[in-house]
Amino acid sequence: MQKITPFLWFDTEATAAADFYVSVFGGDSKLLSTQVMTDTPSGTVEIVNVSLRGQEFTLMSAGPLFKFTEAISFVIDCENQEEVDHFWNALSAVPTSEQCGWLKDKYGVSWQVVPRRLNELLADPDKAKAGRVTQTMLQMKKIVIADLEKAAQG
Repeated sequence: MQKITPFLWFDTEATAAADFYVSVFGGDSKLLSTQVMTDTPSGTVEIVNVSLRGQEFTLMSAGPLFKFTEAISFVIDCENQEEVDHFWNALSAVPTSEQCGWLKDKYGVSWQVVPRRLNELLADPDKAKAGRVTQTMLQMKKIVIADLEKAAQG
């Protein structure tokens, strides 16, 4: 059993968001359960539990009291550019919020779409190489591994 489960408060979109995320993450992602509670301080509340590639989330529709901010984001660890492109194209919905691999989806949730290669290059013991990679990444919206590799080469 997972010890910590992210809990996301939506206005009315918990079920739609759960369906969307399951479709985006694919694989073993699935809807786990849906529960509707009535007579709460927020009125009728819907709680949806979902598993996205083994990571459980709880999504709740409980009214417009709270909004998402960039202060919290979810990191998607990508093996290659194909995965980066897939998640970026599926999730990015607010182009003005894109920077350094961060994006915001159509529900306002922030995600970081990060290729493993970025972390490898940033950890390079050659500080000049890592610095060039950092400067290149800071200019990007979606991370492009080939451009990072070029920067690493000098």
